Amino acid sequence: MRPVWIAALAIPIVALLAAACSQQPPPGPAPTAQSPAAHSGVVNPDNIRRVGRELPPGYEVSSVPRADTPSVIWGLGAATAHLQAKPPQCMSLADPAGRSDRAAQGISGSGAGGIVDAVVVVVSPAPVDLDHEAVAACGHWTVTGGRTTAHVGLSEAPAIDGAETLGMVADIRTSVESGTEIESRTYTFVAYLGGAYAFTALTTDPGSMHPPLAPQFAADLLVKTVATLRS
Repeated sequence: MRPVWIAALAIPIVALLAAACSQQPPPGPAPTAQSPAAHSGVVNPDNIRRVGRELPPGYEVSSVPRADTPSVIWGLGAATAHLQAKPPQCMSLADPAGRSDRAAQGISGSGAGGIVDAVVVVVSPAPVDLDHEAVAACGHWTVTGGRTTAHVGLSEAPAIDGAETLGMVADIRTSVESGTEIESRTYTFVAYLGGAYAFTALTTDPGSMHPPLAPQFAADLLVKTVATLRS
C-alpha cells in the first residue's frame, strides 16, 4: 500500500458539560453539484502546497495533511473498518476511496477562525466516483468510532467544471471519562477528480470566543484547490 502522510495538529476545543444542548445538522440536504464532464483534466498533487497562500493572515500553515479522509478530520480515527455508520452505505461519503491504495498530500492551518484543511488523495485503482445511491439515502446520518460520534447532514456544494462535488456538515461529540463532552463542527467539501479526490474542511469550536470563518470559506477553498491542482 502506498504511504499516507498524516500529521497531528492540535485543534482548540472546549469541554462542555453533558447537560449542554447538542448541536443539530442544518435542516434538509441540498443537492450535490454535478458536471457532465466528470473526470476531465489532469491533476498535479504537488501543487496542493500552493493552497496555503489562500488561508487568512495570521494562520499557521503546515504542508503535511492531517488526514486522507473526511472521517479522520472528524476525529473518528484512521481505522475505517472499525467505524459504524447508520445507514451503513453512508460510509462511502466519509471515506471516498474505501480500501483502495492511496497517497495524500495537503496543507493544514490553524487560527482564530478555526482549523482549515485542503487535501488531495491519489487513489489506485482509479477512478473514484461519487456514490449517488449513498447521497440519496444519507441526507442525515451518523458515524461512530470509539467515544466519538458525528451527526452528518448534506449541504450545498460548489460547482466545479469537470467534477462532481459533495458538501457535508458534521456535528461531532466525544465523550470523556469525566462525564463531559467535547464538541466541534466541521464543514467538509469534496471534489471527485477521477484518479483522485480533493477535499477541504473547516473545523470550528462552538465554545470559542473568536468568530469562526464562514462555511463559504471552505467551499470557495475547494474551488481554488481544484484549480491549483489542475494548473
